[in-house]
Amino acid sequence: MRALNTGRRALSGLLAFGAIALAAAIISLPLNAWGAITVRVGEPAAQEILAPRTVSYRSEILTEEARRAAAAAVPDIYDPPDSRIARNQVLALRNALNFISSVRADTLATPLERRADLLAIRDLALDADVADLLLRFTPEQWTAVQAEALSLLEQIMLNPVRAQQVEDLRRSLPVRISVDRTEEEARAIIALVSPLITANSVYNAAATEAARQAARESVEPVVKQLIRGQIIVARGRVVTPEDLEALRAVGLLQPEFDWQQTTSAVLAVVITSLLFVVYVQRFYPEVGRNAKLVLLLGLFFNGFLLLAQWMVPNNVLLPFAYPASALAMLVTVLAGPHLAMTVAVALGALVGYIGGSSLELAIYTALMGVVAAIVLNRAERVDLFFWSGLASAIAGVGILLVFRLDNPATDLVGLVQLIAASLINGGISAALTLMAFFALGGMFDITTSLQLVELSRPDHPLLRLILRNAPGTYQHSLQIANLAEQAAERIGANAMLVRVGALYHDAGKALHPQYFIENQLDYNNNIHETLSPEDSARVIIRHVPDGLELARRYRLPSRIRDFIAEHHGTLLATYQYKRAVEAAGGDASRVDESRFRYPGPRPRSRETALLMLADGCEAKARSDRPRTEEDIDRIVKSLIDDRLAKGQLDETDLTLNDLTLIRESFVNTLRGVFHPRLQYPELQPPPAEAELKARDKRLMTDD
Repeated sequence: MRALNTGRRALSGLLAFGAIALAAAIISLPLNAWGAITVRVGEPAAQEILAPRTVSYRSEILTEEARRAAAAAVPDIYDPPDSRIARNQVLALRNALNFISSVRADTLATPLERRADLLAIRDLALDADVADLLLRFTPEQWTAVQAEALSLLEQIMLNPVRAQQVEDLRRSLPVRISVDRTEEEARAIIALVSPLITANSVYNAAATEAARQAARESVEPVVKQLIRGQIIVARGRVVTPEDLEALRAVGLLQPEFDWQQTTSAVLAVVITSLLFVVYVQRFYPEVGRNAKLVLLLGLFFNGFLLLAQWMVPNNVLLPFAYPASALAMLVTVLAGPHLAMTVAVALGALVGYIGGSSLELAIYTALMGVVAAIVLNRAERVDLFFWSGLASAIAGVGILLVFRLDNPATDLVGLVQLIAASLINGGISAALTLMAFFALGGMFDITTSLQLVELSRPDHPLLRLILRNAPGTYQHSLQIANLAEQAAERIGANAMLVRVGALYHDAGKALHPQYFIENQLDYNNNIHETLSPEDSARVIIRHVPDGLELARRYRLPSRIRDFIAEHHGTLLATYQYKRAVEAAGGDASRVDESRFRYPGPRPRSRETALLMLADGCEAKARSDRPRTEEDIDRIVKSLIDDRLAKGQLDETDLTLNDLTLIRESFVNTLRGVFHPRLQYPELQPPPAEAELKARDKRLMTDD
């Protein structure tokens, strides 16, 4: 775990350094990068621009276009067909055919057993209809099918087969089969050959890239010449990148380098960034372990810094319409309001520097972001974004009044315009944040708090499916959610994420609920006792891939799908495995352990590890029925130690202190669930009532 943490911190540190360097580059740009001539690509030139002197220059744009065209003309290069792959596939088919022949010849097995043997062939994945078909063939038909299948596969695999051709070849199988074969024989041949068709000619990226690089290098640089007085850009003509290159070549776009201004700008960024990094490391160390979050924070911060470079310098109203609050809202969604307020202060300091060291603009920008983060808080409702934008706008108006009311240079019209800019700022910030907010999930696969709130609603279609098909599993998931959520709060993990992940972690059980004990009404008749250990393990383990399939069908975020895939890690289905060992006479070497092991992966985050531990502790406690707190503590400790010993927590960043807090939380929660209950004495009727009943009974007897 220490090595994993070190790697994550190193990656996050590298990303943070890159973000700081990018911020320094952005803020160091000259405020008027185009000099006296202002032109933009894609827009018409406002004036005619002539070459001030004769010059020949190498056109990087045209040279690069020629190189790209030369590289694009080089086709993809593939390695020659690998004969070993062909031999392996033909051998696999021959082995499968021999096995099928032995099954067909097995007169002691029942038809169902022989069908099961054929369905278990891993390389072919036959369905039941094809298996029955293979068993029905006469010896002559089966001999013909074998010969045709081997010949067909060998014929295909001897030719180059590329990955993109595999499906086409499989679809072409019906027309490749001899017309002498019947429809049933052709169907069997296709089922035998199709799974074994695989690529034997691999794309050679290195050779292709080398050929394309050689083609690029063979292109001579394109040299252009401008004559003094020649028109570079005509008035009204749309400016192209080649025009900008020409203007730069004659020196019209070469801004003078001011090392003092550049040094000052870099120092402003470095000082602000270092303070921010120290703050994060001191109070939010988990952010430093999340490379994706560091990357997003860097991208967003630099994007808003670049926007400030465009809106703030040499403008009067635009700086006060600069939507800095949107950044604070976005960070609130990603990492919480406290970190967002710090980001808002850092951005305000740099915006104030860009605006000519304006204290008013710095406080205006920073305070609007702080207020927006405070109001938005957990961002659990859409309307909070609009309230946050309004609150930040009101805060901006307040700052404007503080700085402008006693300023004799401010007139009423100018003040009204500034207030209007502030109000527009709040609206733009809210709208911009909402658009970015909904793009986060799809573009960056980020699970936001609003998504979690929506997913936790009981009327979510998948939760309703679980409740309808597997009510016991639904109640079990609620218990796990409560257990894991409280532990997450103790160790500072994402409690909402843990809760939602716990609600969906056993979604796959909804497809086959009868195989799981919590959904069985008759505990005395266990359906698994009628199944072989292998079949029992298969249906139990199957709830993981079934859950992932449901998650994809209902569009659950990948962060929630992780809980489904990782909550059993790579553990064994212990009950079924022990049954299999017992059936093998106690010889574990005769049992294929892989058939009883969950596919994994192991937990890769604190949250999914918490779910694994909570799920195991709840199941163990429900099985053992502890009667004292010491029993509960023993159960929790033994299970955590077991998961540690089996390496299931190796890929998480849980510390020993975290595990201690988790243990205490689990014991406290389970104590409330499994506490002993008093046996209340049965109430006796009052004496008078008892006498009346006895008298009535005597009267009825007399009658």
